[in-house]
Amino acid sequence: MPKADIKGLVYITHVDNLKSILRNGILSHGLVEEKEIQFTPIYNAQIVSNRRKRLTPNGKSLWSFANLYFQPRNPMLYRVLSEKDQQDVAIIDVRPDVLKQPGVFISTGNAASAPSDILPAKEGLKAVYETWNIISNEWWNADDGSKRKIMAECLVPDLVRSDLIQAIYVASHSVAERLRVELQTDAPIIPEPHMFFQPIWRAAIAEHISLVEGDMFFSTMQTLTVSVNTVGIMGKGLASRAKYQFPDVYVVYQDACRSKKLQMGKPYLYMRESFVDEQLADDPLSLPNLNTNKWFLLFPTKRTWRENSDIAGIERGLQWLLDNYKAKGIESLAVPALGCGLGGLDWKDVGPLMCKYLSGMHIPAAIYLPREKEIPKEYLNSNYLFKKCS
Repeated sequence: MPKADIKGLVYITHVDNLKSILRNGILSHGLVEEKEIQFTPIYNAQIVSNRRKRLTPNGKSLWSFANLYFQPRNPMLYRVLSEKDQQDVAIIDVRPDVLKQPGVFISTGNAASAPSDILPAKEGLKAVYETWNIISNEWWNADDGSKRKIMAECLVPDLVRSDLIQAIYVASHSVAERLRVELQTDAPIIPEPHMFFQPIWRAAIAEHISLVEGDMFFSTMQTLTVSVNTVGIMGKGLASRAKYQFPDVYVVYQDACRSKKLQMGKPYLYMRESFVDEQLADDPLSLPNLNTNKWFLLFPTKRTWRENSDIAGIERGLQWLLDNYKAKGIESLAVPALGCGLGGLDWKDVGPLMCKYLSGMHIPAAIYLPREKEIPKEYLNSNYLFKKCS
């Protein structure tokens, strides 16, 4: 059985706590109370207090352990960022040597959740290796258990020594620069927006249009666009991601194909009623405010999954979008580079076409660039994209 590539474990905290952590280490909640250490809380108080009740095999409460995650992009971080300003959050990266410390336990999911087993380190690591494809993933599903499993934890008795800290990740360059001055630490402070569910790169090319490199399914836009075929099969790429992360989208898509409501040149808008936070955030029902409903625009780019994308059909779909977005109530839009990547079309042709129609829609629009291949910079500037489409 291949072993997971565990390069580090992470701890989520408020940036105001970093000085204390660099001095004292990452302490268990029990030790923080005992030493009367002042700190800025980042977790919901009810969630934290629930950990008092769960015991490890040696009879100690989770309150007695410092908890580290194997995967930073998890439902707990998503929840924290829904309640806190991302600029106030830091992710501390700890060397994997911590797994060798005496008395360490590993949970097979969120340790406070009853279905998660809490196991001695050796046995727990074996379980982690078996589910590494879930733990190392960048998204999860509320229905298949991955939402719990991706939050597998390493439970360290009392504290994690500060000398085990190998890096500190923050959401932006400005926060990193400020903390380097304030903390004066040897640990590198690294801006990593993707870790915080933010785009890796963004560039405005018009007043309301941006190019984005990142994960579209964590976009803040009201409506997410998914490239599909017209026969009801979500096999690869963004369509496959939508199928497994949002199963209801797949059901609606198949119904739209069967009823011929979705055709080439005629996208279908699914005005989803449930909140994304219900699926993505840890313990969402205790959130003071769930985010707004996320809609999905199912945009056909090809007739069958075997074909390459059809640029003429894509242009008809863009015209439909321009003609109907106001009446449908679309207020902001995230859209992939339609037909590029797995679809076989070239951004040089698709980019200007998309800009031509999106520029006529007076709403914020983010075009998410394909991850499959890098696009030369000369095809990403507004002069090229708008001059060619004019």
